[in-house]
Order: sequence, then C-alpha cells, then structure tokens
Amino acid sequence: MSILSRLFGGGSKPAPEPELYKGFRIFPEPEAGQGGYRLGARIEKEVGGAMQTHRMIRADRIQSAEEAEAFSIRKAKQLIDEQGDRLFG
Repeated sequence: MSILSRLFGGGSKPAPEPELYKGFRIFPEPEAGQGGYRLGARIEKEVGGAMQTHRMIRADRIQSAEEAEAFSIRKAKQLIDEQGDRLFG
C-alpha cells in the first residue's frame, strides 16, 4: 500500500470491533508476512482514568487471516489471565 493510500484511507479495511474480556478490550492485529500471518493484538484497559495499552506480538505464524485473528484473541486472553493489570507495567 502506498503512503498516499495510507494517508487518505484508500484500500484499508474498517477497524475491527474489540473483543471484551474481563474488563480489557482486545483488538486482533495479526501482521501479514512471508509464510502467513504473525499473531498480534492490542490490549487496552482504562486504569485510574487513563487508557493503558499493551501490544502483543507472537512469533507464531498462521496461513489464514481469519484464523490468525482468532488465535490472536485466544493468546491475548491467555496473557490477560496470566498477567492481568501487570501487562501495563
């Protein structure tokens, strides 16, 4: 995608709705690359009146974009279960 397309929104798909989980918002954001899609997600939660964000990127690769989104959400939920608010420092 060219820089002009990015600036003016051409060719981009609409932002996904977040998955809500235990007070966190999970936005699946797998990254396309050679060999498939790398798992990734943005995890957000309001803490003390401020929005906190954690970017999760995994080395796992999945062939399909839809499967990569589903696995990204599953991994983000696992991370939330393991770390909770500690994700934000």
